[in-house]
Amino acid sequence: MTTSSRIALASLVAACSVASASALAQDLTNNPQGPLTRAQVRADLIDWLQAGYDPLNWLEYPENAQRASVIVAQRRAERAAAGGAMQPMQSQ
Repeated sequence: MTTSSRIALASLVAACSVASASALAQDLTNNPQGPLTRAQVRADLIDWLQAGYDPLNWLEYPENAQRASVIVAQRRAERAAAGGAMQPMQSQ
């Protein structure tokens, strides 16, 4: 390998690592509400499970996730319209 090809390869590797690091940093910093608490994550999981999402059903993924996503979004919009907080739905 010549010196110029080593420099080109090193610059390519550096550019790729900088691009991937900045992409990861954007995902973590773009949440305007800050990081979620453990209770918020659990409440979100409860919402998804009550909407029919089964994380162990790999055969129907991503359809089951998309279907549950629509249901969760509808329920949250209904709660927001009713003035309710972002709490999980109570099972009936």
